[in-house]
Amino acid sequence: MWLLLAIFSSIFAALTSILAKIGIEGVNSNLATAIRTFVVLIMSWGMVFITSSFSGIYNISKKSWIFLILSGLATGLSWLCYYGALK
Repeated sequence: MWLLLAIFSSIFAALTSILAKIGIEGVNSNLATAIRTFVVLIMSWGMVFITSSFSGIYNISKKSWIFLILSGLATGLSWLCYYGALK
């Protein structure tokens, strides 16, 4: 199963670059990042509720919270740089 997921991940990553390059034309890169982030946010929380995983939020350790937040900040900075480069 992990191999199939890895293949799909690489396909979607390639599509992300292609679609972003087309979509960013004439759009401020920071605004484009915010729009993309909003869509990802809705999809992510949708999956949490569809799979009934919300109750797990209470079991997350302090260490995990810190590293997940740091990872999110790194992702945000990466996307800002990515869209700035695409522009």
